[in-house]
Amino acid sequence: QVQLVESGGGLVQPGGSLTLSCTASAASGFTLVNYALGWFRQAPGKEREGVSCISNLDNMTYYADSVKGRFTISRNNAKNTLYLQMNSLKPEDTGVYYCATAPVCDSDDFTSWGRGTRVTVSS
Repeated sequence: QVQLVESGGGLVQPGGSLTLSCTASAASGFTLVNYALGWFRQAPGKEREGVSCISNLDNMTYYADSVKGRFTISRNNAKNTLYLQMNSLKPEDTGVYYCATAPVCDSDDFTSWGRGTRVTVSS
């Protein structure tokens, strides 16, 4: 079982930036090398949507069309940490952001989820 904890959310003005982090933990000696890692978000009154994913094999990255060119996903396996750098934030980016693990990025099997961190983009 993998435990995930997100951090870095908060209130930011439109056009601003935030960096989210997701730290994973499990048994002693655990690393993230065997997992693809994804970011999801859920806006108020909306369904959860995928934002970005980074592969466990070749570090290939994938982004939703709505965030391409503005968000950057990265990982540091030695630190068991996933990141999401968010630039040029828009009000429609508001929501609770979650990280999750899967065998591969195109898998339906995201089995471990964090508690989420809230991002609010407002003037």
